[in-house]
This record gives sequence, C-alpha cells and structure tokens, in this order.
Amino acid sequence: MRKALCFTLLFWINCSAVAQTKIIAGLIKDSHSEEPIPFASVQMKNSGIGKLSDSAGRFFLRLTTEQFADSLTVSYVGYTYFARVLSVPAGDTLFLTINLERGSIQKEVIIKSKKTRGWYLWRKIVQKKAENDRYRFENFGYELYNKLEVDLNRINTDKFKNIRLLRPFGFIIEQTVDSTSEDKPFLPVFLTETISDYYFQKTPLKRREEIKASRTSGLKNESVQKLLGGMDQNVNVYNNYIPVFDKRFVSPISDNGDAFYNYRLTDTQYIGGKRFFHLVFAPKHQGENTFLGDCWVHDSSFAIQKMNLRLADDANVNFVEKLSIIQEYKLVKDSIWFLSKDKFVIDVAPIGKQKFGVTGRKTTTYQNISINAGSVWEALQKNKKLEETVLLPGASEQTELYWQQQRHDTLSKNEKAIYAMVDTLQKMPLFKKYTNTITFLATGYKPIGNYEYGPWFNVISYDRIEGIRPRFDFGTSTAFSKKWWLRGYLAYGIRDQQFKGRFEITHLFKKNPRERLYLSYLNDYDFGQAYYDEVGQDNIFSLAIRKQGVPLKFLKIEQQKIEYSKETSSGFTFGVIATHKQFNPVRALPSLSYFDEPGNGGTLNNTELTFRVRFAYLERFVEGTFLRSSLGSPYPIAELRYSKGIAGVFNSKYNYNKLSLSINDYQKIGGAGEIYYNIYGGRVFGTLPFTMLEIHPGNEIYYYNKYAFNLMNRFEYISDRYAGINFEHNVGNGMFRLIKPTRSLKLRQFWTAKVLWGNLSDANKKLNYTDQYYDATAMKFDAATGKGWFPFQTLGDKTYMELGTGVDNIFKVLRLDLIWRVLPSDTAPAQKRFGVFGSFRIQF
Repeated sequence: MRKALCFTLLFWINCSAVAQTKIIAGLIKDSHSEEPIPFASVQMKNSGIGKLSDSAGRFFLRLTTEQFADSLTVSYVGYTYFARVLSVPAGDTLFLTINLERGSIQKEVIIKSKKTRGWYLWRKIVQKKAENDRYRFENFGYELYNKLEVDLNRINTDKFKNIRLLRPFGFIIEQTVDSTSEDKPFLPVFLTETISDYYFQKTPLKRREEIKASRTSGLKNESVQKLLGGMDQNVNVYNNYIPVFDKRFVSPISDNGDAFYNYRLTDTQYIGGKRFFHLVFAPKHQGENTFLGDCWVHDSSFAIQKMNLRLADDANVNFVEKLSIIQEYKLVKDSIWFLSKDKFVIDVAPIGKQKFGVTGRKTTTYQNISINAGSVWEALQKNKKLEETVLLPGASEQTELYWQQQRHDTLSKNEKAIYAMVDTLQKMPLFKKYTNTITFLATGYKPIGNYEYGPWFNVISYDRIEGIRPRFDFGTSTAFSKKWWLRGYLAYGIRDQQFKGRFEITHLFKKNPRERLYLSYLNDYDFGQAYYDEVGQDNIFSLAIRKQGVPLKFLKIEQQKIEYSKETSSGFTFGVIATHKQFNPVRALPSLSYFDEPGNGGTLNNTELTFRVRFAYLERFVEGTFLRSSLGSPYPIAELRYSKGIAGVFNSKYNYNKLSLSINDYQKIGGAGEIYYNIYGGRVFGTLPFTMLEIHPGNEIYYYNKYAFNLMNRFEYISDRYAGINFEHNVGNGMFRLIKPTRSLKLRQFWTAKVLWGNLSDANKKLNYTDQYYDATAMKFDAATGKGWFPFQTLGDKTYMELGTGVDNIFKVLRLDLIWRVLPSDTAPAQKRFGVFGSFRIQF
C-alpha cells in the first residue's frame, strides 16, 4: 500500500510539472539579408539553459513557467548580442523570429600569430579551388529562377498621407506597406521574375541563356528583361575578385587573401551527417575593397557550402548603407558541391543614413543541374556567337498558373501585392501625369501624344554673334511610329536675326541586330559637341563656365547627310555615309575670301562618301525604341573609317582621301582600380582648307572634357597626319584610405595622360596660313570687330602632352581635375600650362 501511494504521488507531481511546461519555437535570421543563421548560441540568461540553433536557424526550448521569468539571449560571431525579457505565453508555445543586427567581426577576429588554424584552413581552401570551382567542368547547364524586388524603406506613413500631391495614393500605403517591424516599414514598388535555361561550355567558350518566362511589374523593355536573366550572374566566390557594381572586391578565398584578411576558425558542426568548419574573416586594413563575413567549409573536400559576405562600414562605395551577398552550394552526384542559391541584398541611402532609401533584393536559385551532358552541348550549337541571350516567344505572356507551377519558390504576401499595385497605378491618369513630369525634369523630354518636346535645357543660350538664342526642340514619339522617328529643332538669334535648325529622320528596319537609315539637314553654328556625353555650348549651363580671354570661334555649317548602317550578330557594324557640307567661317577664323583660288570659287564646299566598319564583340545595350546606351564590351572596341572627297558633285570643289582608326577599351585591373584608353590615328591625303583637315579637339569651358585636350583651344592645332592616345587610371581610394578624414569622405584618386603627335604638309600650311605663311599684321584677330584670327598651329612631328591628376567623389558627385600642359613647353603661355577643371557624375 505504501509503495502504491508513493508511486501515485510521484506520478501526480510529474504530471503537474509536465502540465506547467511550455515551448519556445524560434527562428534566427540576419536582419538585413533575412537569411537564417545556423548554429547561433541560444541561452537563458539566469538559468543557463540553452542550445544551438540548427542548420536552418531554428531552435526549440522547453521551459517551466517559473523558468520563463528570465531573459533569452542569442549570440553569434559578427552580430550584436541579443537579449529579450520573456513572458509566459497564453498558449503552449511562444513563437519568436529573432533578427540579429550586425556587429563588428574585427573585434572578434583577434590574431596572435600569423599562421592560425583559420589561416591553415584558408590555405587548404585555396589549394582545392581548382577542384571545387564549377567552371572546371567541360560543360554544365541548369534551370534558373531569378527574382528581383525593390522596396522603398524607412517610409514615414503619416507624412506620406499628409503630402497634398501624394494623398491620392494613400491606398498604396494602407495595402502594401509592411509594418510588421514597427521601426522599419517599407513599401514594395517593383518586382521582376524570370525562369530560364542556362548553358555553359568551357572549350571553346560558349554561353547561352533561353528565357522561358519573364514577368516584370510596370516594365516591358526586352533589353532590360535580358539583363535581368542569368547571363550576368557574375558572382563566383572562387574567383580572386568579386564585382560589386563597378568595383572589384577581393574575395576572402583569393589566392593572396591573407594579404587582405585575418581568418579565425570558430566552430565545427555536423549537417546531414557531414562535418563542416566555420571560418570567419575580417579585413586586415581599413578602407580596402574587402568584405566582412563567414563561410562553412566541407571538412574533406574543402568546398564552400555557404558563404556570407557584407561590406565593411568604411568600404569606398557611395550611397550604400548595407550590402549582403550569400551563396549556397549543394551536393550533386554525391561528390560535387554545385551552386544552388544566390542572394544579393542592398540598402541604398541616397540622402543619408536613417532617411528615406531603397532596398533591392535579388534571389536566384538553380535546379535541374546537368554536368558534362550531351544536352548542354546540343543547346549550345544554336549559338551564332560566343554569348547569346534569347527571349523565347511567349515568355512575357505566361499565365499565372504557369508561374505557380514553375517558379522555384512561392511569392510572399508583399510580393503578390506589387503586381496588383502597379496595375492599379498604371491605370491612374494622375500617376501617369506625375511620371511624365519626373521624366521631363530628369531627361529633358516630355511626350505629348504622338509627339515629344525636348530637351528643355537647350531652350535658351547666349553668344556674341546671336545674342540671346531661344531654341525649340520637337519630334515624334513611339506612339506615332516604332519604325519612323522624326525630330528637329529651330533656333533664332535675336542679334543676327537669323533662323537655324536641324531636321532628322530615322527609319529602323530591324532592332536586333540593328539596321537603320538616317537622314538629316543642318543649318547652324558648330558648337563643338561630338560625343553624346560631352558638354557643348548650346545650352543654358555653358555661359557660367566659359574660360576667360578665349575668343569664341563661329563656323556656320549647312549640311545634308544620309547614312545607312547594319549590325551583325558577330559584333560588326558596317556603315555608308554620304555627306555634303558648306562651311562659312563667321568669327575668329579665316573668312571665305582667303580661300578664293582658281577652281574653288571661294567656297568651302565638299561632298564626302564614308565607309565605316566597327567591331564591338559582345557589346551590351540598354535599348529604347530608337536610342540605346552602351554598357560596354569585355573586349576592345575598334573602328575603321575611309572617306573619299568627290569634286564636282553638288558643286563640291575638293578631291581627297581620309583614313582613320581608333581602338578603345575600359577594363578592371584587379585591386588596382580601372583603366580607360583610346588609341587613334589617321591620315588626310590632299591639299585642303582647315575645315576638311583633322581639327584636334580643344576645350574652352571649365567643365572637364574626357575626349578633348583641356588646355588646348578649339581650332588651335590642325594636322593631316596624326596619332594619339588618351589614358585614364582610376585608382580608387588609393592614398586617401591611409588618412581617416579622407577615408571617411570616400575620396578617390586618379591620373590621366593625353598624348598627340601630328604634322601638316607644306601645301596645307600655305593654304591655311600657318607658320611663316601667317601675316601677323593683316590677319591678326581684332576682338572689337571680330575680324582676323589666331594662327593655326601644327605640331611638326613634335609631341603634345597633357598630364593630370585630381580628386574624385567629392561630396559623392563632384570631380576636380588638375591638368598640366607638359609639351610642347616652348609654345605655351603661362596661363595655358596649368588649369583646374570640374565635372559632375553620380557613381557608386
């Protein structure tokens, strides 16, 4: 009886205890990337009860109600310590999602000797890189799912609703702002998804992507859709450098990574029966292009199973508050660790931290992996060039059912809301009005039905000949036609009381590869703009930045032009251009009377036929309907031109031949920054006036010109044979990283060199009144009357050289160039031997 009573009592006590036990079920995540954090330490502060989170960041604790009177703490290397006071849940389980904020890894990676256990592990990873990099295979392929989301973060919902212009869009805040985290509300505004098949072959090198499905909220541009596919998934942690925007960061498993990183081996864990090492790394030096982070490494193959990278606080990148790069690998065929997931998360703060910003999240998953397969080889036989991205027919019209069945992951509630929100917005007339206004201010162009006005910044300018010059630009829009584009401008000089203008017609036969016909008529002054991103003088900004004491040269041109160009899939562009020009020097240049010789009728009149061949292999573009912007090529771009002047056609007076060649390239050079160079040369065969010779580009304003000689005036040097090179090396932060104030300001260093060789035949010297043929008494320039001119100069096979350096990224948008005219030193006055120039650009 006693034994039975004791047993009953113990059983009752045990049942009571069990009845008072409750469960904590938690998930630990990185607050920025939202990736789970495996093997974090979870512990009750007072009782010491605890455990590690599993490989998916989850944990479970069983506590009595008395043990809930405590604080739950979470710690993990590289993150700030987390503590939360608990309260007893009403139910049996307390569900927690714990977002860990990032801390400093440098303080935790303490190196007492050079060769630590972490260093030895790093060395083994490097030794095995060739055996673990997926690009070691002869070929591979996979299905790729790509998802890109853009959110507006740190939204002040109350201010948003109280702004009068934004009140009509208040429903967006109510429907889509995620306020689950009270201190970080965000508004999802953009989402794109693609599903594609990707193929790679090592020898001969070929790449191909076939986009099977593409869906983008509010965007229907095919070139952008291709860029959002997998061809540009260029993050490979096994490479020595990892691209971040336009910069290259040293990979923590670079061949010489120990020169840039400290390493620490912190833990060993088993996942799925396999052992993994936990390696933590931090930069050795401040201000270098390196990462903070950690990785999990398989113990026998030394392959990366997961890599977490993030930017250090002092990284020399503009506008980026936080950035995370995550790569995960999975076993294929029981022995190959192959990429299974990519994630790239960035917080952009354009107006400062803790203020309105943008968050971008790009997630890519890889399935149906094939290695050294015949199917991959067969798919690549379709390629006509090394690299092709194809948007398959119907890819943009896939049904919702297709997406539900084929996407690798389900959309979250916010992601689903984006499509509905964008559809609603695009149907709102007020939204279209706001969008057009913002586009007009940013680009200068405003669509008006079938037509388009702009750019607005050319609306008025001023010069000595014309006085105030109003100008009106107008053209057709894509609503008028997607094959024909008509546009032009009309300007009027208040002082000279003359109209000027241009009219252009473009017909697009084919968009990809591009084939087009272009016709134009021009009757205006030459304002010196030769490149799309070069600042000319026909705008409202040029008045304030013109050099003092440099007379304006005015050359009026009447030109008719017809051009046909055709591109090929192999990167060649072939063009034929017929041009008729009539020149009339108006001020500070030799007048027509100086060229009044028997046979030419005193006119500067020529007809020219040009053949053009350009080669830009694998050049990429962001394309509109008629215009496009080049994203460059991984290879040098070459262009060859031959021109034939034909006398007797349209009253032309000159026979001549011209030949020119240029090669330019823009390349990253490891950790030493990036370089740009342009090598060029040419020859003019014939005795010709200056307008038909090579007029070397000068710059007469204080805005730095990448393509011109900035201490040379326009029309200062002419040649009929020439060669030159423009070179620029952007070092990055360089020596500025060594000093804390300049490192904090994220200043950047660069240097430039521009070299020119040229000469002029005796016949052309005589015709153009250079050297001894210039009459300083009769031909000297008179500023009061505008008659006469400064003599043209020729280098006479001497070298012209400008060297420069300066400071870039001042206040994140300004660049200051200090330029020295080194050669020829004997002909340059003191004021032309040195100059300071400014320019403006937005860059990461």
